[in-house]
Amino acid sequence: MSKQNELVPPPLKNDCFSLPADTHWTPVSEALALLKERLHVCVGTETVPLFAALGRVLAEDVVARRSNPPQPNSAVDGYGLQHADIIEGPQTLPLVAGRSAAGDPFEGELPSAHAVRILTGATVPEGVDTVILQEDVTTDGTAIAFRGPLQKGSNTRKAGEDVESGGPILAKGRRITPADLALAAATGVSQLLVFKRLRVAVVSTGDELAEPGQDARPDQIFDANRPMLLAMISQFGFEPIDMGRAPDDRDALKSFLDEAASSADMILTSGGASAGDEDHMSALLNETGSMTLWRLAIKPGRPLALGMWAGTPVFGLPGNPVAAKVCTLIFAKPAMDALAGAGWQEPVAQRVPAAFAKSKKAGRREYLRARLRDGRAEVFKSEGSGRISGLSWAEGLVELPDEAMDVQEGMEVLYYPYSAFGL
Repeated sequence: MSKQNELVPPPLKNDCFSLPADTHWTPVSEALALLKERLHVCVGTETVPLFAALGRVLAEDVVARRSNPPQPNSAVDGYGLQHADIIEGPQTLPLVAGRSAAGDPFEGELPSAHAVRILTGATVPEGVDTVILQEDVTTDGTAIAFRGPLQKGSNTRKAGEDVESGGPILAKGRRITPADLALAAATGVSQLLVFKRLRVAVVSTGDELAEPGQDARPDQIFDANRPMLLAMISQFGFEPIDMGRAPDDRDALKSFLDEAASSADMILTSGGASAGDEDHMSALLNETGSMTLWRLAIKPGRPLALGMWAGTPVFGLPGNPVAAKVCTLIFAKPAMDALAGAGWQEPVAQRVPAAFAKSKKAGRREYLRARLRDGRAEVFKSEGSGRISGLSWAEGLVELPDEAMDVQEGMEVLYYPYSAFGL
């Protein structure tokens, strides 16, 4: 293993989530700007073979080790000849013995005033600078007849016309796609230096939670957040670590956080992020001196507890599943990308007509569960944060700005499909 693979980025500062003095309600745009400014890569690197690189984040720029194509080749089945031999109007040229096929090139140089059979992808022989389509030719096997003129270089591909050896093909921070693997392979690259997968631990908190499949007391609810968050992390391309459910006990929660920090690069918790008697997450982060309660001007959401635990960033999400998902998409996902080496990734919205009407007050940015039907954005029938069925019903989010707004049917609104966030 090279020294480069042993390099570890510096840790985040304990005060990286601190807010300016006298901050009460933080607009979404300011919160995102602070995260973008203060978060940096926190994972090391490793070299992986090409076939294991799908979905990984590149840790360095990649250059071609070989030109593509490596030699001039034919784009069609036809006949190779010299442009200087072509005249205007009908003509014939004798064929040389042999042919040029992919993987079986023609040996030698084509003599002037001759033609050679050539197949798609075959190396263009010495002396050939133009290829004529076989459909434009008649032949008896010893000569070809065709009509000129023909443009010089027709139906040929130049060496390196796609990518030249030593040229850049993939940029650091890019998440590898199947097409990237094809490009890397075609240019002689067999392994890639990538960032290690970001490990994200998920902890649910609260005595009111029961595990799905267990017998729940009448006063309990099933833990919907953990299976949702673990699945989202996996779809984002990161490594989810299920830490289970922590009870409403400060010492027990501390043990959960200690274990999570020792095995993960980032911790997501849900519940206990406010300032109530049983909000032990906030209390523990306060004890470390790194706790910042971001009161966000967002609906659904508002409280987001951010801090550091044993050098590991902690995102304390709201306990409500709807708010937890929205805050994960809007805040935690770009933070994960930054920590994982993928840079700050902003989702791309679509402008689509609204299939709903709504009067919105000023002061908070709102995200409505939505989906597209007939090219228009429908929103879920209820904005209640307890309506978990709306998360499954929706296929994305409609974003309404901080300012007051009266949405009328047909008015353009911003729609983010879940795929814009990597889901």
